[in-house]
Amino acid sequence: MPDREPAAWPWLRDRLIRLRQSTRPEAVPAEVPAAVVRTAVVTDSAAALPADWVAAFTGDGRLTVVPMPVMVGDEIYGEGEDDITETIAVALAAGTPVKTSRPSPGQFEQAYQAARRRGFEAVVSIHLSGALSGTADSARLAAGRVDIPVEVVDSKTVGMALGMGVQSAVVAAADGRTAAEVREFAQQRLSRTNVYFYVPSLEQLRRGGRIGAAASLWGTMFAIKPILAVEDGRIIPLEKVRSGARAVARLEEIVTADAAGRLPGQARLAVHHFGNPGEAEQLAARLALALPGTPPAQISSLPAVLAAHAGLGVLAVIVGESSTPVTAPATGTG
Repeated sequence: MPDREPAAWPWLRDRLIRLRQSTRPEAVPAEVPAAVVRTAVVTDSAAALPADWVAAFTGDGRLTVVPMPVMVGDEIYGEGEDDITETIAVALAAGTPVKTSRPSPGQFEQAYQAARRRGFEAVVSIHLSGALSGTADSARLAAGRVDIPVEVVDSKTVGMALGMGVQSAVVAAADGRTAAEVREFAQQRLSRTNVYFYVPSLEQLRRGGRIGAAASLWGTMFAIKPILAVEDGRIIPLEKVRSGARAVARLEEIVTADAAGRLPGQARLAVHHFGNPGEAEQLAARLALALPGTPPAQISSLPAVLAAHAGLGVLAVIVGESSTPVTAPATGTG
């Protein structure tokens, strides 16, 4: 089942395409100054951005997605470069070790230097939670080696929660924002984005060091199905539920309450799965009925670097807000 982009998000893609086209002199009346994109945005593949959305904005260098390495057995894959979802699913089912690592500083250095060569004045680099990965540290090391200003942001989150922050940064940059303004706009959106998820087993999270051995044993012995969340960059238990069906129902209730509490028309949803697309579709359909004023959720496989730790059967829901761009470009240089 292919991942899909909801009807609400093409407006963002289309707006950015128009802004990109508006930099062409023949496309803009003389009395309307075109926004000059001065800031490039870099992220990592843990952002789970829709592939067609990424393709629309990587060609001119305004967005770069650095692949996260995943090791399955003795083989190393680069997410975004290799189709590894099925490989990881088979490996997890078979008990084959699956490990992840951070991109090297050199990969980020190449991305930053490429932005400089394309004429960008600065880079905002937004990454997977520093409490779960050393990716932001690699980015900081690279930032110190290049002769273009780089603002590194630890998103303190994962998946499309990170992706929504990246999209907000791309929007702000397209409106001619300075690097500091792009960073601030992205951080505002990140701070308003929540991640809730359910995993059938805590064992894979324990193996990856994301939860303690005691928590995993406790969940296994008592058949507890916890609902988890990401808070300040770390995975925390939110509620303890006795069955998988009840856990999914409770996840739905938590998400509905969160989204309904946002300003009218502002909530945006994303649903991640791994190996259970049918469950994700059903959950998204129920959320659409419960939240008629909210655009349909984007549904996608969990990025491999996250699926390797969450394991098969995960259901995650991200609740964020619209990336409404600032309308009046600032003056001065970025």
